[in-house]
Amino acid sequence: MDKLYFIVGSQDLYGDECLRQVAEDSRQMAEYIGEKLAGKAEVVLLPTVETSDICIANMRKASNDDDCVGVITWMHTFSPAKMWIKGLQELRKPLLHLHTQFNERLPYASIDMDFMNLNQSAHGDREYGFILARMNIAHEVAAGYYKDEKVIKKISDFCDVAKAISYSKKLRVATFGNNMRDVAVTDGDRVETQIQYGWETNYYAVGDLVKLINAVTDAEIDTKMDEYTSKYDMDTDNIEAVREQAKYEVALEKFIAKNRIGAFTDTFQDLHNMKQLPGIAAQNLMDKGIGFGPEGDYKISAFSAVLMKMAEGRDGATGFIEDYTYDLPAGAELELASHMLEVPVSFAATKPKIQVHPLGIGGKEDPARLVFDGVTGDGIQVTMVDMGDHFRIICADIELVKQPEEMPLLPVARIMYRHKPDFSIGTAAWCYAGGAHHSVVSTALTRADIAMFARLTGTEFITIGDDTTEADLQKYFMK
Repeated sequence: MDKLYFIVGSQDLYGDECLRQVAEDSRQMAEYIGEKLAGKAEVVLLPTVETSDICIANMRKASNDDDCVGVITWMHTFSPAKMWIKGLQELRKPLLHLHTQFNERLPYASIDMDFMNLNQSAHGDREYGFILARMNIAHEVAAGYYKDEKVIKKISDFCDVAKAISYSKKLRVATFGNNMRDVAVTDGDRVETQIQYGWETNYYAVGDLVKLINAVTDAEIDTKMDEYTSKYDMDTDNIEAVREQAKYEVALEKFIAKNRIGAFTDTFQDLHNMKQLPGIAAQNLMDKGIGFGPEGDYKISAFSAVLMKMAEGRDGATGFIEDYTYDLPAGAELELASHMLEVPVSFAATKPKIQVHPLGIGGKEDPARLVFDGVTGDGIQVTMVDMGDHFRIICADIELVKQPEEMPLLPVARIMYRHKPDFSIGTAAWCYAGGAHHSVVSTALTRADIAMFARLTGTEFITIGDDTTEADLQKYFMK
């Protein structure tokens, strides 16, 4: 079970009775927050920080506990921030500063200096906030009474992001083949992404996968076919092409398990001794939380895995999407976002159909794929690009919409959306910011979730949405 450590600040200026009350109030708060996060993370209360040594011990405990995904801190009384410095220097987990107090209301008729001294979070949290800013420590702040639904939601969202960061730090990415030839935006510094996000990205020869493919048995293929027919409608007579994809997925699952892989890439330019480009195989694996990036795009493969982890337990779809083509009636512009094969099943509005069609590139046999129309609703489109000296995350608000007309001849999954605030500003801002054509689309996550991830990982963050104006293009994007 993932853990959030709850660390409360105080000091010994007001005596043992005050500290006993701090400990009791802290216990009740930890229990309440833990009940609200039940099933998501366990909230563990650590000893009250009264000295620098206690702070150091608490932060080391959090940093060295693999089950701890993040730390919540709160100052019950005034807690001199110098005694937090050495402990904070030890912390290697995401940090939430809970700016709250134990009592919701002031006891106007009975308030005295003892009450004031015990409940001076407004004092202590500002002292603590200063030292976080002074030390330039990435953190999130949740402000308000701790039982308020908005505050609990902020803590819950922090938990989701912290769990995704913890997952990111352990993520291993396999690239079969390399980046698509001559393509710039999908490439990147793999050493730097490992330093900043933890992604261990390594190349594996396609031949390594082919050996596993050739060893797959008919019985294993039959089992995978049973899975396909239980989840999807078979809409093709070319069963052998579907069985070929089943063979690929069985082999990929074995490779993933053996090498502890959480995301992978392939490219149609490197399919030596493979009959097809993985279609259903990749789509079905994405439905199980495995990240994917086409054409060797390791960044979006890893990022999609991390954001799918962040969205666990939430309603909605999250996964890799590619920008493809537009419908441009004036004032009602839409984008058809899809890919030649590998659109995640989570975006299906109805039961997907298994079909086999020519691919047109790669020079291989016709691959089997899942074809469906996409879900609708508000969402975000988010991508990560390598700017040479730093990474940049770009997040755009979008609205996923129903396709205006049928597309009977388009043999891929179809996702359509409207750019915000409108096509002209939304797409121009994306281009000015250097946004990639590969992205992660989500109807489960929000701009605030991605902003929190960017803050806690020290990543430049650019947003586009209804609040973006033509003046913003001039001011922020046309540099």
